Amino acid sequence: MSILISILAFIVAIGLLVTVHEFGHYWVARRCGVKVQRFSIGFGRPLWTRVAGRDRTEYVIAAIPLGGYVKMLDEREEPVPEAERHRAFNRQTVGRRMAIVAAGPAANFLFAILAYTLMFMVGVGGIKPVVGHVEPGSLAAEGGFEARDLILRVNDTETATWELAALNLLEQGLDGRRVEVLVRDAQGREVVRSLDLSDRRRLLDEGPLLDKLGIVAWHAWSEPVLGELIPEGAAARAGLRSGDRILQADGIRIDSWQSWVAHVQARPEQSIELWIERDGRREFMVIRTDSREVNGERVGLIGAYPYVDEATAEAMRAQVRHGPWISFVHGVERTWDMSVMTLRVMWRLLTGEAAVSNIAGPISIAEYAGVTAVIGLSAFLGFLAIVSISLGIINLLPIPILDGGHLLYYCVELIKGSPVSPTVEAIGQRVGIVMIGLLMTLAFYNDFMRILG
Repeated sequence: MSILISILAFIVAIGLLVTVHEFGHYWVARRCGVKVQRFSIGFGRPLWTRVAGRDRTEYVIAAIPLGGYVKMLDEREEPVPEAERHRAFNRQTVGRRMAIVAAGPAANFLFAILAYTLMFMVGVGGIKPVVGHVEPGSLAAEGGFEARDLILRVNDTETATWELAALNLLEQGLDGRRVEVLVRDAQGREVVRSLDLSDRRRLLDEGPLLDKLGIVAWHAWSEPVLGELIPEGAAARAGLRSGDRILQADGIRIDSWQSWVAHVQARPEQSIELWIERDGRREFMVIRTDSREVNGERVGLIGAYPYVDEATAEAMRAQVRHGPWISFVHGVERTWDMSVMTLRVMWRLLTGEAAVSNIAGPISIAEYAGVTAVIGLSAFLGFLAIVSISLGIINLLPIPILDGGHLLYYCVELIKGSPVSPTVEAIGQRVGIVMIGLLMTLAFYNDFMRILG
């Protein structure tokens, strides 16, 4: 069922964003007086066709939903009657041709603003940025972060949710500098923590940013409190009960469920001396762990699930919602911020500071589409916005066959006073096809490597 949802969400997302992009070309071309012969969403065999309008434009939905195109009257492709030559694309001024080509990516950015605006109006859900666990020796540990820290601001930017905190940390990390983070600690004091984000290569490697910083976000099960026990498991045999809080293990303070799990897993079929809290009293116990094989390695286990505090979980939920005008302002700001961040990450990819394994292909995009569609409308709108921004930026890259490549040709035409020769265009098209092919191959390779683990 999840695969079907991912496929449907992917088709809806790509179909919508391609339509937006191609409509940008179509709308500006019509305004410039250019005759549009076909507006196609998808490639390959037509599934649906309609001819309409004074120009008898053919509207098509095709079988392969991975793109689209707008076919305009052009003397370079077919003979054009004398009476319609003024409506051919190639007869337009350089300025008009540039406007028509740039309109596709521009439509993607405008759509992102709309999607973000609707997202903020619907409400952006999440959890408050409370630290659940700090990995020893990590960047966060070196910066003084502690469990139960509530992140209030990253530099001067407020962070209402973990998503905003991670986004702001990544943005600051791209600058490769030390970041000041204002937190409210477990005692209620406001303290400034410091993160050294100078190692950009490490931050831009594959994987979630918080993992690389050594921060585990707080969850409803983050406390080291036992929930349901498996009958005949090590915890049940030792006399542990649901509701017991682990205070110490082998003399080591346990402050989170993650640290407790790590301690147990590192000690397969070994005895662990525990101090627990039960009904307000401290008690000493000894438990001998069981073991199982995980990825070819023996790890310890005790047969216990974490306790989930539903009341605390509800209190930790956060939602950011604004009225139409403030949502629009935030939509413009978020679109700008994500566009700049995307460009900066792409530059880091070119310079080798970011891992190419971060490049996602259609399979990963479909998976993200399915996940966000299940989460809700707000998450799906955010997904549509970031993919729309990515499509806009990619199409503006100066690669032949993309919109950016055509814009590059027109800039050359403005400088030299005449169009780029057909020979140069043909060579550029071949180079562009090879470059896009290599990029798609890398994206598919990354997708399959993620699937294979």
